[in-house]
Amino acid sequence: MLKIAHRGAKGYEPENTLKSFRKALDLHADGIELDVHLSSDGHIIVIHDETIDRTTNGKGIVNTFSLAELKSFLIDGEYQIPTLTEVFDLVDKKCLINIELKGLGTASKVVALIEEYVLNKNWNYENFIVSSFDWNLLQETSNLNSNILIGVLTEEVLDKALAFAELIKAHAIHPDYQLLNSENVKQMQEKNFLVLPWTVDEEEDIQKIKSYNVDGIISDFPDRL
Repeated sequence: MLKIAHRGAKGYEPENTLKSFRKALDLHADGIELDVHLSSDGHIIVIHDETIDRTTNGKGIVNTFSLAELKSFLIDGEYQIPTLTEVFDLVDKKCLINIELKGLGTASKVVALIEEYVLNKNWNYENFIVSSFDWNLLQETSNLNSNILIGVLTEEVLDKALAFAELIKAHAIHPDYQLLNSENVKQMQEKNFLVLPWTVDEEEDIQKIKSYNVDGIISDFPDRL
């Protein structure tokens, strides 16, 4: 079962920082999950929200700032918002990278960066999985490069996610763990999809979800898995 660290080891370090991804590696996570938006000058920025308000000492919408401006804001008074390139270089093929597309325009930029690392830096497409709640972005990703592994995120009806996953030949389905039971996990796996639920943090929930024989778990505490 894959142990995937949600926004890095978010339970221990500030989310979506290089420190949180380093902590995930230290805890021997099989993968990290992160979120991306674009800066105003087209760089892929690793941050969850559309704004910088919650996680940094600044205020404003991510895609209205240039990379240089975003780098001037600090998380917990000391950490910079990373770029996706910085995360790739930190991870250096040591674990899977699950990239969640959040903002407009992210699909084509992320596809281009993955292709660059596969073509020029000896990475493999299996080093990445691209997920999103915005299924249009997943369709765009698949259209641009069908070699990229797709994870269909859902927090609602599983049947729709399963139908869409079949349509675009996805690799995995990433459901809210509360949607799962042993029957629907088996149903998804019988159609050859990995089942990677999120965000499972409490021991009781972890044991219950493990009992369904899921293929992996996304958690703020990867060492609990």
